[in-house]
Amino acid sequence: MISLSKTPVWTGAFSFAALLAAAPALAQSNEASDLQQLRAEIAAERQALQAQKARLDALESRLLTQLGAASQSPAPAGSPAPTQVASAAPPPAADVSRPVGQAPEDQDRAPEVAVLADQGGVITQPGRLTLEGSIEYARADRNRAIFRGIEVPQSVLVGTFDINENRQDILTAAITARLGITGRFEINGRLPYVYRSDSSVLAPIVANPADSSAGTTDVSAEGRNIGDVEFGFRYQVTDGRGGKPFLIAGVQAVAPTGTDPFEVPRNGAGVATEAATGAGFWGVTPSVTALLPTDPAVLFATLGYTYNFDNEVGGRRINTDTVIDLVDPGNALQLSAGVGISLNQRTAVSFGYAHNWSFGSTTTGRATTRDPINGTVIGETPFTTELRDLQLGRFLFGVSYRASQSTTINWNVEVGATRDAADVRTTLRIPFSFGVF
Repeated sequence: MISLSKTPVWTGAFSFAALLAAAPALAQSNEASDLQQLRAEIAAERQALQAQKARLDALESRLLTQLGAASQSPAPAGSPAPTQVASAAPPPAADVSRPVGQAPEDQDRAPEVAVLADQGGVITQPGRLTLEGSIEYARADRNRAIFRGIEVPQSVLVGTFDINENRQDILTAAITARLGITGRFEINGRLPYVYRSDSSVLAPIVANPADSSAGTTDVSAEGRNIGDVEFGFRYQVTDGRGGKPFLIAGVQAVAPTGTDPFEVPRNGAGVATEAATGAGFWGVTPSVTALLPTDPAVLFATLGYTYNFDNEVGGRRINTDTVIDLVDPGNALQLSAGVGISLNQRTAVSFGYAHNWSFGSTTTGRATTRDPINGTVIGETPFTTELRDLQLGRFLFGVSYRASQSTTINWNVEVGATRDAADVRTTLRIPFSFGVF
């Protein structure tokens, strides 16, 4: 047994004093260890936050890709061709190495969006080729009553009526190609094949109601051939920094490769017996498209102007008494705007409105003058005919579904909002994108 009395008192006091002397150093060591551990935890959390930020950037890029569909927008006569559509290229990978809060380096590229057909879209990525197959159906049904006579009070009409009924169905299958040359420049082209069916009825109201078919003319015409080929380029002007919109300028040209409407066969009354598949004119359309991302939507607008070149028909006889020498189809102003809204990572919808103001056309020709007694030709009288302006307004709706990183299915519908516009036009577009250099 150890006796406590044998342990000197001064030994315990010395040990206690040594412990007190070492306490500050031990506290400093523990504090340094805690600080180092805290720094390590902060670094780990910062790295995890960077990874989350990178994943968020990738998800936002995919979200913008799904915003609903162009078109790049063929419209009725005098309107630009639908060649501008969104790139189906996959979004660029996010940079996980940049510090939190630092802006990404590539901010000069427009968002990957798919807007309505004919309304413009994003520039194709450099080195990528997009091939787009599309099928389009358009229907126009117009009924007009023309009165020739005198109107007296109480809406009593004295004279004759002509009821003109015209139906037109157009089915177009097309291949569109877009190639990204640089990050801001692309070239494109479109080759359509058109099937068109026209039917018209001219029924004058006669004095004898028993003979209701008297004077009625019923004409049908069909045509199938290559349509007007389109080609052009687009360039991204601004980088969209500071919340400003991306601006994309372009020029689109239309070549009269389809069946010329002035060369189709006609009957004695001048009514075509074969439907034309082209407009018969060269046309050039400069345009500018604005894209403004406002997550989860993208606002878009397009302004364009189409210049149509005159066509010297060269003395084309359209009936027994009328010869056409020159046709000036008039130019057209186009404006469209809308919004694309993402529903999820794959599906988006778009809504918009487009309006084309097609200025009146002018026709110059010669009319045969005949003797009123025996009907013999006694000469020709030159004439100039000017037609009124056309207002083509359409409500736009579209749905896009991203099937894969390189393929997006787009379905667009246009409903006529004015009398001159087609009743309905619907388009299914499926682009495929792949790298070529």
